[in-house]
Amino acid sequence: MTIEEQAGLVKLASPKLAGTTGELRDQALLAVAKALMDNKDAIFDANRQDMEQAEKDGIAAPVLKRLKFDEGKLRDVINGIHDLVQMPDPLFQTKLARELDEGLTLYRETCPIGVIGVIFEARPDALVQISALCIKSGNCVILKGGSEATKSNKILFDTIYAAVREAGLPENCMLQLEARSEINELLTCQSSVDLLIPRGSNAFVQYIMSHTNIPVMGHADGICHIYVDKDADIGKAIPIILDAKTQYVSACNTVETLLVHKDIAKELVPKLAQALKEKHVELRGTKEIQTLVDCVPATEKDDDTEYLDYILSAKIVKSVDEAIDHINRHGSHHTDSIVTENKETALHFMRMVDSAGVYQNCSTRFADGYRYGFGAEVGISTSKLHARGPVGLEGLLSYKYKLFGDGHIVDDYAQGRKKFHFVDLP
Repeated sequence: MTIEEQAGLVKLASPKLAGTTGELRDQALLAVAKALMDNKDAIFDANRQDMEQAEKDGIAAPVLKRLKFDEGKLRDVINGIHDLVQMPDPLFQTKLARELDEGLTLYRETCPIGVIGVIFEARPDALVQISALCIKSGNCVILKGGSEATKSNKILFDTIYAAVREAGLPENCMLQLEARSEINELLTCQSSVDLLIPRGSNAFVQYIMSHTNIPVMGHADGICHIYVDKDADIGKAIPIILDAKTQYVSACNTVETLLVHKDIAKELVPKLAQALKEKHVELRGTKEIQTLVDCVPATEKDDDTEYLDYILSAKIVKSVDEAIDHINRHGSHHTDSIVTENKETALHFMRMVDSAGVYQNCSTRFADGYRYGFGAEVGISTSKLHARGPVGLEGLLSYKYKLFGDGHIVDDYAQGRKKFHFVDLP
């Protein structure tokens, strides 16, 4: 079958999955967790083959780190699944109840989006997280992972799909695409796919957005900033910066640019440069930074670069407003943090920075669905429509209006024979 025909079958399955009970979907998730554990040796073996091939192909170190699927990542995804099971069913929740007139009652109720296509980078754990979130939220999913993880993704998908089918979820509730050429076919399936979530490079995401009529949700870049204010506690600032840069260097919520207030630069920058050196981080600084420490000269290009590597650019600013302006001009509206003990300055920064996440005195690495208590995430959205920030269960929901009447007709209201009285119900 063509991709369009296969996507059509997924679309037909979506009302069936949407109509399942929360209990059944939770049972399916528990079956997935068990199947992953039972099949872990085969999963690790497939991932080992992917890793060996990636190393032969000269894949960059940050990508290799994302590609690896070991005991730690298996434990994390299984914990995430159990967290999702503990959450209440997000479907069929009444968000509005209103009596329009006597005997005419309106309800707004949560429902799944329908069919979600997710195109993601070489991260096998992302396949598990995305699948689990879609199962919990009652969404059918079409998955296309990175070619570097072909074997890992295949065995993970087969394991998950077999488990949910055995648990009683409908046939065709999940579909995996394996060939890169199938992406372009998927982009034409606007009659079957309700939402696309691309996860990859800026160029790739921009390509997806410009080659489909399907709504796209996600982010193109992760150029995150930390601004160290004049009222910062240096004892907090340095560990925060190190964590944001090195805890997981290839993530989209890793800090890429450091902004330092001029009044604290002489005290902070030399200590930070030494700490970065010990972590093997290359510091790229403007001329003002270079007068304080020996570092690689920064260029204007660095302001707009997502390194995803052990590189940090640094710049001195004269005020919090200059920092805000720099972030809004050069950032990706993902996650930005201020280090300061001044509450008013922090609130001003958080109000004026136009990003999905704005933090005080903590690492940008907290921008994550699991760390927000969402169970997991399908990605980070920097758009302002529908969902913003880490997209967990709530971001995968839509709603429908249910209106209950008793022979009511609009003409009675148009002619003035009846009037709406709009009473919100408990």
